[in-house]
Amino acid sequence: MSKSILHKELLQSVKSLIQQAQQYIVRNVNTTMLITYFEIGRMIVEDEQKGELRAEYAKQTLQNLSFALNKEFGKGYSVDNLQLMRKFYLTYQKYEPVVRISKSTVLPLAIYEPVVRKSKSQEFPFKLSWTHYIQLIKIENEAERDFYEIEAIQNNWSKRELIRQYNAAIYERVAIGKDKKAIKALAKKGHVVENPTDALKSHYVLEFLDLQEDNRYTESELETAIINKLEHFMLELGKGFLFEGRQRRFTFEGDSFFVDLVFYNRLLKCFVLFDLKIGKLSHQDIGQMQMYVNYYDRMIKTKEENSTIGIILCKEENKTVIEFTLPENNKTIFAKEYKEVLPSRAELKKQLD
Repeated sequence: MSKSILHKELLQSVKSLIQQAQQYIVRNVNTTMLITYFEIGRMIVEDEQKGELRAEYAKQTLQNLSFALNKEFGKGYSVDNLQLMRKFYLTYQKYEPVVRISKSTVLPLAIYEPVVRKSKSQEFPFKLSWTHYIQLIKIENEAERDFYEIEAIQNNWSKRELIRQYNAAIYERVAIGKDKKAIKALAKKGHVVENPTDALKSHYVLEFLDLQEDNRYTESELETAIINKLEHFMLELGKGFLFEGRQRRFTFEGDSFFVDLVFYNRLLKCFVLFDLKIGKLSHQDIGQMQMYVNYYDRMIKTKEENSTIGIILCKEENKTVIEFTLPENNKTIFAKEYKEVLPSRAELKKQLD
């Protein structure tokens, strides 16, 4: 009995959709694929909602559908993939409209004439690849999922980088310290950088450097490791950062000083200086960074540029030293911890809650 559990209407509808989509797949692979998968998910859900099949037979329906589709169209329609398409639709069904209707669009609208729902904005909402959405639909929290989707689009993250940013809990690290209104804005706009504190995370994760917590390394070795993985480091820093140089030297009365890493943030329109410390933060470290920042403000930056930001990247913060060394209205010098391993998401969520 179980072998026959497959609605002919469901099979014919899905087959017809795939056949028509295949004619246009070369022309617009990603867009056509996403619409096709979205619609397959919708068809499966609507078939389930007819109430003709009991819940225990739903899995058998997908198995039979998978067998029939793979037989006719080849691999790609496994039960797991069909379940992903179903979840894709359920996750994004708020985007009932699936295409943008304009003269410039290359989307083959004729194919989807019967199924296209027009929205007020009439905009195609899916701008990433299918592999990106496979990762996104695993995120249960809608606000968090929307944040990662926006960031992936704006920063052109690969699937691998999306997974890395999620595992590194960038959402929690950006959200910690923000009020509820600001956290809600993350889900609508992503990480917007408008002032120095916007550019900072609660801490930085440098697991890509392959530094072991129990291993000893020097500040010079830490700097070299960052330079060797500069692209990864800049992705960890966030939006708008441009690399300006390492070990930038300036001299006072015969004494030379060196800034470990110098960046420029085009969104904030200012220099961002990094001093690397492998131990616990001291008041001397803060005083040194204050000197670096003053020098750049007075000797390097132009009148059109904003105040220089100084970040002391250290193994261990000392909040009391920071509190009593820096002025209460400090907006330019910050101390941030770095982690050699990915943080515990549970701990970060606890802090955020």
